[in-house]
Amino acid sequence: MLSTISVIALAIGLLCSLIITVDIMRHPQMMKIMNIVWPINGWFMGPVALWTYFKWGRLKSKDNDKEDHRGRPAKVFVSTSHCSAGCTLGDAVGVPIVALTGMVIAGSTLFAHYTVEFVLAYLFGILFQYYAIYPMNEDLGKKGAVWAAIKADSLSLIAFEVGMFGWMAIVHFVLFQEPPKPNEASYWFMMQIAMILGFLTSYPANWVLVRKGIKEEM
Repeated sequence: MLSTISVIALAIGLLCSLIITVDIMRHPQMMKIMNIVWPINGWFMGPVALWTYFKWGRLKSKDNDKEDHRGRPAKVFVSTSHCSAGCTLGDAVGVPIVALTGMVIAGSTLFAHYTVEFVLAYLFGILFQYYAIYPMNEDLGKKGAVWAAIKADSLSLIAFEVGMFGWMAIVHFVLFQEPPKPNEASYWFMMQIAMILGFLTSYPANWVLVRKGIKEEM
């Protein structure tokens, strides 16, 4: 049963990602990095990402002529989506690295996943933020833009990983006697849920960062 549900959930996510990708090819985003962000969100948020892309993401396409009347909650949602996409990419890249190398830390594969995925999620997250900041603020210089990205996204990246890692700990220690493996659909379904929870724990952090002017609303 879980295997079937997992395959369906993953297929829906990939379909939503594909629909968004096709539309972005026809209507590219003004901020180039968002051309990558929205399809990634489609994978783990599925229909929610699809709905928010067409409702809010399209407002930021190069050929849009509609007024942007979104309130702060919607803008912070997009800011959180941007942060979450970088984390998701880092986590997704980290999983096969740990699986293929057989890496363990403190005798635990889970801790190896945590370490590798956190490092990669942080690096990708900062990279995504850099490409959101630098093209619009070239006067900062590249080093200045990197520092601005670190200040803008470190808290929200950590908040994302708290939700994501927390869920994977529950999966590993509570829900299964034998946790799913990366070559099983159920593992990636659990990862989808982890990304959604990471998004939810990151949203309040993004709200605070935007309200304090440390991070720009999107």
